[in-house]
Amino acid sequence: MADPNTPEYEAGIGDDAQADPQPLEQKNTEDVFGEGAEAQSPESQADSLQAELAQSNDRLLRIQAELENYRKRARREMADQLRYAQLPLIKDLLPVLDNLERAIQAAEQTEKSASLLEGVKLVVTQLSAVLKNHDCQPMEAEGASFDPNMHEAISQQPSEEHSPGTVLHMTQTGYHLHDRVVRPAQVVVSTGHAKEPMAPTAKSEES
Repeated sequence: MADPNTPEYEAGIGDDAQADPQPLEQKNTEDVFGEGAEAQSPESQADSLQAELAQSNDRLLRIQAELENYRKRARREMADQLRYAQLPLIKDLLPVLDNLERAIQAAEQTEKSASLLEGVKLVVTQLSAVLKNHDCQPMEAEGASFDPNMHEAISQQPSEEHSPGTVLHMTQTGYHLHDRVVRPAQVVVSTGHAKEPMAPTAKSEES
């Protein structure tokens, strides 16, 4: 047994010391990477990194496109909300305008309310101007083809001058705000020429 004070003992060379019979670089890949692992070449590692980078860039581009679409959609929705924000107020004002116009029609039938008639006409003119300033316009329906998106047919009448489906006249004015219908116009629609009753045919005499 070696003396602990000798240089050979300090260097680890003794009866029980054994040298590694195989250098680290020559060991099996299973000892380094684990059982079943295979060493990758630098070229394979570079290809894997390039593929991962391409996938990451593709995901980033898709996320950016989705974000830009969301921003555009949000801007359109905000613009529509601002554009039609006055729609509820206008709907509430239209019955007031209707009543004023009915008052004018009633006052025109008498001669004793000339001053009142002029005052009501002035109010109607002012209110109509306010609506137009906010891009609320009355519809022009008479003589146009019936459009269920803009007109509400309340009755039909035969007409010798208008083809079927033509608006003869309005019973209540319709309005639109920009390109959106606030209230459809109530109209009377033509059914075309009135059908003439068939003349009775003479019965043939029995022979």
